[in-house]
Amino acid sequence: QVQPVESGGGLVQPGGSLKLSCAASGDFFSFYTMAWTRQAPGKERELVARITVSRNEYYADSVKGRFTISRDSAKNMLYLQMNSLKPEDTAVYYCGVPNLSTWGQGTQVTVSS
Repeated sequence: QVQPVESGGGLVQPGGSLKLSCAASGDFFSFYTMAWTRQAPGKERELVARITVSRNEYYADSVKGRFTISRDSAKNMLYLQMNSLKPEDTAVYYCGVPNLSTWGQGTQVTVSS
């Protein structure tokens, strides 16, 4: 199984949007719930969103209504659309498979004016 690879991070102003992408093994998409987590400086890693094989979605309260997780099994891709970004969303974002404790290297998202 290949380690997931995240992309799409960057610097954005408050209120802006970013879309993160994650390329991962086809096995992950076929059999496992996938998730996005994040870790801000000095804080513990937290779950942002997860999506099951049947596309049931869960969101942390802090991002509900602003972030959308999606998966494209045909392309082996996981996405996180982030809208109305806030400075407190600044963190390194990781995609992966919680049940396998398999995560990518992360992509930095910075929300600042």
